[in-house]
Amino acid sequence: MTTLRRDYDTGTAAPECWCMAMFRPLARLRPLAWLVAAAVLAALGAAAALAAESGPDAWVDDLTPITAADWSYDRAAHLVERAGFGATPAEIERLAAMTPEAAVDALVEFAAVDDTAAAFEPSPIWDPGMDPFPKSRAEAVRIARETGTSMGVAMLPEGESRRLQPVVNTFFYGLRANAVETQRLATWWGERMLTTRRPLEEKLTLFWHGHFATGAGKVRDARMMHRQNEMLRANAAGNFRDLLVGILTDPAMLVYLDNGENRKDHPNENFGRELLELFTMGVGNYTERDIREASRAFTGWTNEGVEFRFDADNHDFGEKTFLGRTGPFDGEDVIDIILETPVTAEFIAGKLYRFLVREELDAATRAALGDTFREAGYELRPLLRRILLSRDFHSPASVATQIKSPVQLVVSTYRKLGLTRLPTIPDFNRLTAGLGQTLFNPPNVAGWAGGRTWITPALLLERGNLFRGVLFPDRDGFWAPDRNVPGIYARVGRRIEQGMNITAATQEGGDAESSRLVDRDEEYNTRYGGYMGYVMAFDRLIPIPRETAGLDLYAMVTAAEATTAGAVVDHFVRRFLRVPVGDAARAVLVERLREDLGGDRLPAPGPRVEGALRSLLYLVLSAPEYQLA
Repeated sequence: MTTLRRDYDTGTAAPECWCMAMFRPLARLRPLAWLVAAAVLAALGAAAALAAESGPDAWVDDLTPITAADWSYDRAAHLVERAGFGATPAEIERLAAMTPEAAVDALVEFAAVDDTAAAFEPSPIWDPGMDPFPKSRAEAVRIARETGTSMGVAMLPEGESRRLQPVVNTFFYGLRANAVETQRLATWWGERMLTTRRPLEEKLTLFWHGHFATGAGKVRDARMMHRQNEMLRANAAGNFRDLLVGILTDPAMLVYLDNGENRKDHPNENFGRELLELFTMGVGNYTERDIREASRAFTGWTNEGVEFRFDADNHDFGEKTFLGRTGPFDGEDVIDIILETPVTAEFIAGKLYRFLVREELDAATRAALGDTFREAGYELRPLLRRILLSRDFHSPASVATQIKSPVQLVVSTYRKLGLTRLPTIPDFNRLTAGLGQTLFNPPNVAGWAGGRTWITPALLLERGNLFRGVLFPDRDGFWAPDRNVPGIYARVGRRIEQGMNITAATQEGGDAESSRLVDRDEEYNTRYGGYMGYVMAFDRLIPIPRETAGLDLYAMVTAAEATTAGAVVDHFVRRFLRVPVGDAARAVLVERLREDLGGDRLPAPGPRVEGALRSLLYLVLSAPEYQLA
């Protein structure tokens, strides 16, 4: 089932993922990925069969609330898996001891729970004069040539070499500092998801982040991304109109959709199109004219730094005809007209349902949920209660049939492990990005597609091996992305330290004499600016604290009174999997643990026993069934 590699710091053997051991030749990796994909899809089928045994098929699409007689530990586990990021057995037992209504309210009414999460501490990276930050290095240089200053930095005096170098360095500093600061922000959010006492709040914040997708790569201002994240959290389960107004006056979204360029007589349709297509109504429920008229209503909605600003001089106050209504509408008028259209409630309710329950949603269920949402005046909590309390939520089609997103996969694993701090070795952002999801950088304005797109052949081997670095961390070989200059820029730095002139240091080969001539005549050197951007950024950025997972699996299993190999396997399977493994797979896991322990019973604690438990858990977390929530 596995091969062994000795690199765990206790000296015990760490397993490679079962899939890598079974198919060693590189030529077979592509077929292997398809086999693992088939295994995950087979697990989906097994989950449906398992759920059918524990709940009737008649519950599918039935929005009737479940009763106290229906409630159980497994249903509480399913609730917190979907309305949060999973939980430890003790946390699940607390919910299971309540009535279904009380358990759902404990999650939905999270405002009543103290928020103990630490606030984000921004790094001092933003200088006066950097607003508005230039869209490109060329624009930064153009501004400096025209005015003598750009981003608050002056050109060097006449006669100096590379007069524009300080400007170019500062431009790249802004890019690097904001990119790394956004990584810090994502790490902070990951820790918040892990440690929060209000899991549904963070789960909904993640949902809205994907729904109102905004990419830091274009915004290039970590302050704006942080503010948007806090706005989404503040309105996560509130009123949808407030959320819409919040996002449509949000500086990060205004920059991302170019609404600063949306002016009377020259409307930019990005804002209006995405508002209708992605944010409120869905394709097919409006016309191209509606897009143009909505865009006119939002002219003059712009930002000044991190604040919203209404520019009356650039707003079109004329009459618009939108969704069959005519008047001198502004942006809030358009929002109200959209909300009066029944399809809006159905579109948002349906998308939230697919996030929390399952991909397939029949028309009648969608309409019923839309009615609930609209009748509640677009308050989200009544809709959430109806979804989470329904028989349909606990039906065979819904239980253990959702493929975990990368963020859900990582955070839920940490929560089930009982961790109280987010491990940063390996790096949280690299773990999720390697699987296709980077917080604050969705692939486009449509967000992440989700569902079965998470288990493409290209990603499956990464998923299978994901937690090796968590259970068997390599402290000495760890490369911190927020402290190390990457690639060519690191080589530039080494060459300059060795005494090369800037031009020679930034060339990959070339004649030394010609380098000296160019070095004398350059206005600026872009590659050197890229290198200095990192140097300047690292000087001011607060470093991410680096620590491994604080694991004690021996204490975990003995607290559960699991003292034999079979009991340990059963505890891990029940604690981490929503789909039990088959008898044959369980027998292999038990036998493997017996071999590593040298017997059936747990001996006294020590590095060898802890290593054996980690090896077993690694195999469980590598199973296709573990991809399902």
